[in-house]
Amino acid sequence: MLRKLYRFYKNHYYEVTGGLIGLALGLSFVLFGIIKTIVLAVCIFLGLFVGRKLKADRNFVKNIIDKILPPGSYR
Repeated sequence: MLRKLYRFYKNHYYEVTGGLIGLALGLSFVLFGIIKTIVLAVCIFLGLFVGRKLKADRNFVKNIIDKILPPGSYR
């Protein structure tokens, strides 16, 4: 049974994933409201952005802080 389900998911990956994302968004709109859902989505995308940058460059956050604050003032 699980093997058939996995094969179906593998063959229809984009359709199933899109449907699950739509379901999650719909439930979020109903449970939280539109504004809270948008804020939640922005926070998720910012987290993904920072995570990808940290994966590529381990000093990403340090470089951002160096641009905002004078170097040496927070260490």
